[in-house]
Amino acid sequence: MFLLPASDDAVTSVVAPLSAPVKASFEPAGRWFEALCLRRRHKHSLSYHSLQSSSSEESDHEEIEEEDNSALLQGLDPKEWKQQDHYAVLGLSKIRYKATENQIKKAYKSMVLKHHPDKRKARGLKVGDGEDDYFTCITRAYEILGNKTKRRSYDSVDPQFDDDVPSVDDESKKNFFKVFGPVFERNSRWSNRRIVPGLGTDSTSIEDVNKFYSFWYDFDSWREYSYLDEEEKEKGENREERRWIEKQNKAARQRLKKEEMARIRQLVDNAYACDPRVIRYREEEKEKKEAQKRAKKEAARQKALEEERIKQEALEEERKKKEKEEEEAKAQAAIAKKEKEAQKKLIKKERKTLRTVAKDMNYFTEKEDERVTNMADVERLADQLSLLKLQSLNEAMAADGGQKAKEAFSSAVEELNKQIEEEKQKHLEAVQKQSGGDNSQGSKKTWLESEIQCMIKGVNLFPAGTKERWEVISSFIKQHVPDSNKNAKDVLHKAKELQKNDTFLKQNADKKAFENFEKNVKTANVQAKPKEGVVSERFESIGEQQVREAGTNPAPWSPEEQKHLEQALKTFPASTPDRWDRISECISSRSKKDCMKRYKELVEMVKAKKAAQDATAKKK
Repeated sequence: MFLLPASDDAVTSVVAPLSAPVKASFEPAGRWFEALCLRRRHKHSLSYHSLQSSSSEESDHEEIEEEDNSALLQGLDPKEWKQQDHYAVLGLSKIRYKATENQIKKAYKSMVLKHHPDKRKARGLKVGDGEDDYFTCITRAYEILGNKTKRRSYDSVDPQFDDDVPSVDDESKKNFFKVFGPVFERNSRWSNRRIVPGLGTDSTSIEDVNKFYSFWYDFDSWREYSYLDEEEKEKGENREERRWIEKQNKAARQRLKKEEMARIRQLVDNAYACDPRVIRYREEEKEKKEAQKRAKKEAARQKALEEERIKQEALEEERKKKEKEEEEAKAQAAIAKKEKEAQKKLIKKERKTLRTVAKDMNYFTEKEDERVTNMADVERLADQLSLLKLQSLNEAMAADGGQKAKEAFSSAVEELNKQIEEEKQKHLEAVQKQSGGDNSQGSKKTWLESEIQCMIKGVNLFPAGTKERWEVISSFIKQHVPDSNKNAKDVLHKAKELQKNDTFLKQNADKKAFENFEKNVKTANVQAKPKEGVVSERFESIGEQQVREAGTNPAPWSPEEQKHLEQALKTFPASTPDRWDRISECISSRSKKDCMKRYKELVEMVKAKKAAQDATAKKK
């Protein structure tokens, strides 16, 4: 047998007599090594450990107070042994789970000597037959409590254990340590860890409190419920039945284990909610956060005030600077205004002089047609010439007079026309330079006036968003101009050219379209030269005769009239009697024939648009 040294230092002193080169060290083995590890872990001395060991041995040899349980034993039913209190059967109801193995053995021996059937027969007491005698219950109790595994199963469901959890109320908060201390103490018996932290006192630090609750929130319990299995696995007739019994028992144990862990969690939650230390710590933390928030808010307020002050100073400085600039600008504007007004007066004076001189000289001609042209040229010169040119022209006309004045006027008109043509030429050259690559190649193709007019109509007829718009417009041009060879690319280039830069080409196209219209319609005011003594008569034009005879209005339709027409067409369908009379009543400026004619034009436009789209689709 290995002898335990008097102290831990004595372990190392054993090797002192050995020779120097050996330098070996010895440590205890077996249960003595375990005792050494526990002493080192808990920083206990050997004397303390010896004292504890002696006290445990004394408790084993301590006499057990005998309990008179004869009445209890006689009232037991051997068939219902699972429901009996095994500790009470062996006379250990007072110490229960604290009883040691030796105490259980002594209690069992005492019960055997007292209640064995043979002993009772010798005393002349009544004995039951076989397993019906209550001594079977004593045997069952020792079978359970004498086996460590079975005893743990029974202790897990000890009927004397209090599973109650204190509620969260004023009483629990007021007497927290008195209410929750015993509860945690009796539940600590289920812990797999040997060292269980205590609840502590009101002065315990918050770090220890957090450690306590961390331990209980992660509580590792050895409590299990195999003792409550409804059926025993060994009673199964075959393997399948035994597996089924084991599966049912396992499910029941897991359910009870889950309920137990929920109970522990509820206990910890209630304690945490009632713990005055936690409440006090929360209030302190809340106050600390509020103080930090107030300090932060105050710092932000001070910062905002400082920024506002700097901003106001900057605004004030900017305002003064702006006022100074405005005063200077007003002074300069006043000077510029005076100069501008003086220049306007001079220009107005020179323009008046030019008109007066031209009028006095009968606009430099005796012919009526030339006079009208010269009047327009005088107005152009007055509007477009600068002050210096007007002054030089007036001086030249006033100094020379007669034929030389006419020559000066003609020279000024030619110079103005030449200047306008040069500006047009420069603009065209700029357009040609901007149009490069494919655009310039597409512009090289010659466009007829009829093609340009059809393209403009097509662009208006087929707005942006039309499917394959430029192919449709190209087909539209080819339908109305049979000899046209312009494709979608050419149409796109020409449209961009007209839209972006070339305003002169647009004006030219509109002008030529109007001239073609005059040639086709041939409307002119026919005036007869009045004879002497005969009242002059006014002859109506062909268009005026058509208006008077047919009751139509040749003016183009305005957007407002078009809107009223569309609304009237929706309001009065084709089945309405006197439909066109009612539609014309909705448009006061148009007659019945105007409305019908406009409707036919809209129908033709829709048909043309559809035909162009169909042609493009067939082509693809």
